[in-house]
Amino acid sequence: MLTIAVRAARRAGGIINRAAQNLDLLNVSRKAHNDFVSEVDGAAENAIIEMLLDAYPGHSILAEESGAQGDPGKSEYQWIIDPLDGTTNFLHGFPHYSVSIGLMHKNVLSQAVVYNPAANELFTASRGAGAYLNDHRLRVSKRSKLGDCLIGTGFPFREFTHAEAYLAMFKDIMPRVAGIRRPGSAALDLAYVAAGRYDGFWEFGLSAWDMAAGCLLITEAGGLVGDMEGNDTYLQSGNVVAGNPKVFGQLLQVIAPHLTPE
Repeated sequence: MLTIAVRAARRAGGIINRAAQNLDLLNVSRKAHNDFVSEVDGAAENAIIEMLLDAYPGHSILAEESGAQGDPGKSEYQWIIDPLDGTTNFLHGFPHYSVSIGLMHKNVLSQAVVYNPAANELFTASRGAGAYLNDHRLRVSKRSKLGDCLIGTGFPFREFTHAEAYLAMFKDIMPRVAGIRRPGSAALDLAYVAAGRYDGFWEFGLSAWDMAAGCLLITEAGGLVGDMEGNDTYLQSGNVVAGNPKVFGQLLQVIAPHLTPE
């Protein structure tokens, strides 16, 4: 199944790379405030779904642009797809965006692909078999002191319910770490945690397709993932904290005083 997912991600990446050469010609619309979609998102998603369903016609789909397809109650498998995570970056020619494909089997993440077509970096994972960047085995970083760490994040940009809490966290984390980065593709940022490029990451308000593949990459690379309280409901809540085992707990401690009751 991973092989098919990789082929689908590369096919979508080819569509994205070709479109990146003529950005001015793209048709772009706005789904919501600061939430853009281009014809490339749709074309890439259609290519992914076509390949996956051709190989596995009984599987269900959850995709960013077209929503749910098939009946997850009738299949043990559900593909979770973001065809172009970081559309705003893509539309501005900023080469930090990705194709994200995750597979749930009996509600457990089992396969993951995050592909950065601009850099031809392919992150993959299978449950119990480790995580890889191209053919290189990935491990999360070994840094243990928060002051030595580079932390990734994502600013609230669509929905601002948690904006005040987020800004308070940012203000508290910033002086405690070596640096904070916000490139703008959560799927790729999570892959960077798996690769040890970031030591940790946190963000509010994500969707399952932003996180599914990246979170499996992290756990297969030896890291930890949870919601803002460290629980395993991040795919449902949309709020995520991730990091190597020592940094994960420290991030949760800094974040905890700024959480507000739901």
